[in-house]
Amino acid sequence: MEVDKVETQNQQQKHKQVHLFYCLESEELARKVAGHSDLITLQSINWRNFDDGFPNLFINNAEDLRGQHVAFLACFSSPGVIFEQLSVIYALPRLFAASFTLVLPFFPTGSFERMEEEGDVATAFTMARILSNIPISRGGPTSLVIYDIHALQERFYFGDQVLPLFVTGIPLLKQRLHQLPESDKIAVAFPDDGAWKRFHKLLDHFPMVVCVKVREGDERIVRIKEGNPAGYHVVVVDDLVQSGGTLVECQKVLAAHGAAKVSAYVTHGVFPKRSWERFTHKNEGKDLHVIRHGECICLFLDNRFMPSHCESHSK
Repeated sequence: MEVDKVETQNQQQKHKQVHLFYCLESEELARKVAGHSDLITLQSINWRNFDDGFPNLFINNAEDLRGQHVAFLACFSSPGVIFEQLSVIYALPRLFAASFTLVLPFFPTGSFERMEEEGDVATAFTMARILSNIPISRGGPTSLVIYDIHALQERFYFGDQVLPLFVTGIPLLKQRLHQLPESDKIAVAFPDDGAWKRFHKLLDHFPMVVCVKVREGDERIVRIKEGNPAGYHVVVVDDLVQSGGTLVECQKVLAAHGAAKVSAYVTHGVFPKRSWERFTHKNEGKDLHVIRHGECICLFLDNRFMPSHCESHSK
């Protein structure tokens, strides 16, 4: 009996129950995550506003969180939603939680990580400082999970009160590529040296093509720096895409050098001002160089950036 009791305790320690909270934009993703494990219990927050527009928030079942492992799935999709989510993020660890984990799939200021001239504001550092002030839980510092942050050195922007964990979506890409027909004829292309440095070690069993942006007059043109795409299904890999212009330029130069097919993978598709529309069928006749769904796989890991979301948030 005593042995069985110890074994049960050991199993409980290995498999911890997690109470998962989420913001409104992440609800669909949170339900998918919870559907994969009986150890995840979804919890809810009342996201309301006072008449003056400021948040009026309430964490449901707060007393039940004492001594429990708590996580929050965030989505900093715009400056307007960050304050209300931070209010909850700062409150949850104070409820005597055994541990607190913040999952922030997209670190939105990650590409603004350095100064090029005096007066530039490195907002990646600002965001890191804000998140570094999350109160510690009963179990210690907050675990902060971020997917494919723009620059790995941003780890050093965070203080000691949080433990940043940088993970990548590349394993999902590799899994998808191996499922494709003629997977032995796939090559990986990087739009610049930065993307190559970031991801080439994770994809080193594929033939590689490295592109580079060069200035010709007032224009920046994409050229192939090394590698040969001829005859391959080439997948352009990067951490994020803004307007998509670089992807289109890469498709043009890769096709001109004999690529049989061009696809794209990015972890985060930002697509401001409805720029995702250039990747839809309705633009086939307007842009001869659009990457068409019928000819490629366009994968965007962060599901909040799919067109249905963009239509409702970029008007």
